[in-house]
Parts: sequence; C-alpha cells; structure tokens
Amino acid sequence: MNWAIAEKGYSQRRACGLIGLEPKTYRYASTRGDDAAVRARLRSLAGERRRFGYRRLLILMQREGLILNHKKL
Repeated sequence: MNWAIAEKGYSQRRACGLIGLEPKTYRYASTRGDDAAVRARLRSLAGERRRFGYRRLLILMQREGLILNHKKL
C-alpha cells in the first residue's frame, strides 16, 4: 500500500481500491493500551501452575489486583 502511494504516486483512495481495502481501514490507528505486562505475568503464572486452566489463572490475577475480562484473558 505504502509502495503504491510513494513510488507510483497513486492517491490513497486509488491504491486502496486496487488492493480492495477500505481507506478507513488503512488509516485506522488503534487506541487500545499495551498489555505486555499482563501477558508476561500470565505466562509466568501458567509456567508455575501448569495444571491450572484459564479460569483459575484469572482468579489468581484478580487477587493480584489485575482486573481482566475472561474473554480477554
């Protein structure tokens, strides 16, 4: 996409049309926060407690003060 815009001089709309991508999708910038620390802690807990499933790991993380939705976990 960037190549078509920079090298070929196509407009953003035309380059998106050639690829079949909506321009809104190309311009989208996520506002979601970074959850690398949560993932690292989850991996360490899962490594320590190999028999525990996601439900029990969720309870352990909630006890530490990390509030997560079970679907995000």
